[in-house]
Amino acid sequence: MTQMSGILAALGPVFALVLLGYLLRTWNFPGQAFWPLAERFTYFLLFPCLLVQNLASASLDAESLGTVVTALVLTLSLASLVALLLGRLLAIEGAALTSYFQGAVRFNTYVGLAAAAGLYGEAGLLWGALFLAVTIPLVNLYCVLLFAWCGEQARSPSVREVLLNVLKNPLIVACLLGIGLNLSGLGLPPGSAPVLALLSPMALPLGLLAVGVGLDMRALRGGGRALWVSAGFRLLFYPLFFLMVAWGLGVPSAALGPLLLFALLPTAPSAYILARQLGGDAPLMASIITLQTLLAMATMTLLLSLLA
Repeated sequence: MTQMSGILAALGPVFALVLLGYLLRTWNFPGQAFWPLAERFTYFLLFPCLLVQNLASASLDAESLGTVVTALVLTLSLASLVALLLGRLLAIEGAALTSYFQGAVRFNTYVGLAAAAGLYGEAGLLWGALFLAVTIPLVNLYCVLLFAWCGEQARSPSVREVLLNVLKNPLIVACLLGIGLNLSGLGLPPGSAPVLALLSPMALPLGLLAVGVGLDMRALRGGGRALWVSAGFRLLFYPLFFLMVAWGLGVPSAALGPLLLFALLPTAPSAYILARQLGGDAPLMASIITLQTLLAMATMTLLLSLLA
């Protein structure tokens, strides 16, 4: 099996479930009320179970962790600055700038973990969990600070409120809990492993279906320059920039593939909620999410086969 066919075999089912989710929404099955509850159930229970299970029992190397964390922080911080400067240079301003910026630096957790599991197995989930633990707090902080600067809402959350919300994020709590159980030597509590083993496999398919349900093809009619520049930055520039940083810092080869996969991800559906809540351009955000998710089916496959 060639590298390309192996990547297609792993990513094909991931995006097939996304497309199935879109079809289920089109067919209104099993009903509009089901999907918000299913996504909430997945986000607050199933994905945390998956992360705790994998992190608590993983083999963690302190030296490798330090290098990876440095690479992730440096990539996100510098790429965020470049994205912001590029947006200003292209005269993307106000609420549109916040949506463009979210599209440039956020990432789809559901697609990432499912693809990492399919391509790299338990190692993919491990490095993916570390990616989430490092980047979720930072990306939320950067996005909300930008909303405070140029969003249309009269009052944006303070930095303290942002940090408290991040600390209550179930994915962050799960990552910290799993790493704590691992480094302390305690491991999973007695009797919990079989329960987590039953719950965890449900997280990935339900999460992917929810991504598909959130796609809005009608939103692609608008967007203009911000839509396409955001897609190009997120799907092409960001992963290439990550590779340069990773090679420069000497990120371990075992971590490079899974982390590159996460750098290739389209933006997150949760960006639409933040745009609505904090005065961003919600219609533009819907366009960005839909376009990037569709394009990522091709860009992730091609770039992984060329760069991994």
